[in-house]
Amino acid sequence: MLKKLMVTIAAAAIAVPALAQDYTLRANVPDNREDEDWDGMLVFKDYVEKASNGAIAVELLPGTTLCANGAECLQSVSDGTLDIYISTSGGAAGIFPYVQVFDLPYLMRDDRVAEDVLTGPFVGMLREKILEDSGGTIRLMTIGNTGGWRNFANTKKTVKTPTDLEGMKIRTVVADLPQELVKALGASPTPIPWPELFTSFQTGVVEGSKNGITDIMGMKFPDAGLTHITLDGHAYMAALWYINNEVFMSMPEDLRRVVADGFYQLQQATFASPKRKSISAYEEFREAGGEIYVPSPEEKEMFREVAAPVYDWFKENIDGGSEVYDALVAAAAEAEERIGSLNSMAME
Repeated sequence: MLKKLMVTIAAAAIAVPALAQDYTLRANVPDNREDEDWDGMLVFKDYVEKASNGAIAVELLPGTTLCANGAECLQSVSDGTLDIYISTSGGAAGIFPYVQVFDLPYLMRDDRVAEDVLTGPFVGMLREKILEDSGGTIRLMTIGNTGGWRNFANTKKTVKTPTDLEGMKIRTVVADLPQELVKALGASPTPIPWPELFTSFQTGVVEGSKNGITDIMGMKFPDAGLTHITLDGHAYMAALWYINNEVFMSMPEDLRRVVADGFYQLQQATFASPKRKSISAYEEFREAGGEIYVPSPEEKEMFREVAAPVYDWFKENIDGGSEVYDALVAAAAEAEERIGSLNSMAME
């Protein structure tokens, strides 16, 4: 009996460290608790903490607690002072320039195509590139949505075709790609910091922008004169979620699976949140005197044709751009074919 007891105690001693080991994931999240990214992280936190039976804790660090901008925050993920970070494609452009592929116009037709693409192999290809380019320190976990689709909005008039944008001063970020797009459409790109945009509309420093409706209404831009929106849906507002690779790979396989599943839950929440919030946002826009114009398929094709030179610019000027562009175009085509087949089955 003593021998049997000794064996039992030894086995328990070996098993305890694996069962008792805890992890705390420090996640940078937006200050705005009405934001879809905040929604996604709450879903992630709830799922991971429950599914890991408390072995993983998720600490939410709002705003600039540990870092101030995209490049700084990605460096924090790389060196391990931050575990989880979300960026837009523009926010990561200085580190991984090819993620600006999401800023290219009219490559994905609608939400259903985008969501198919972002749950498929295309994300795995980006993950491998980011791992390689970060020296194995940053892992892309998932890509969600942060505000729906970018549309052209302005203070002047109804925009039905690209010619209606000619000469208009359109706010962009500092990055090259959005400026190239605006120039291709015949407008004048004007980089303006986001906090200064309201006043810039009021004073006429800029006359238009390319934003999602929830951002427009969240910043009360109609009060500054922004009263025309054209739903051209030129760019999907992708949100890229990263984790420190060393921390992730240090977890046992079962906990890595929990984290991966948690990011899937997060992704699904961010897919849904902007759709729901945009309903009331568009209603508020109309109530504020706003006009919403939906281009016909022919008009939208005109926008796409005029913007086409931006694709060549991206492939020629962005390191890794050609490979990533071709992969996204192929993934979108496959998604459209798959969705078409499913629709045919549903209508039989």
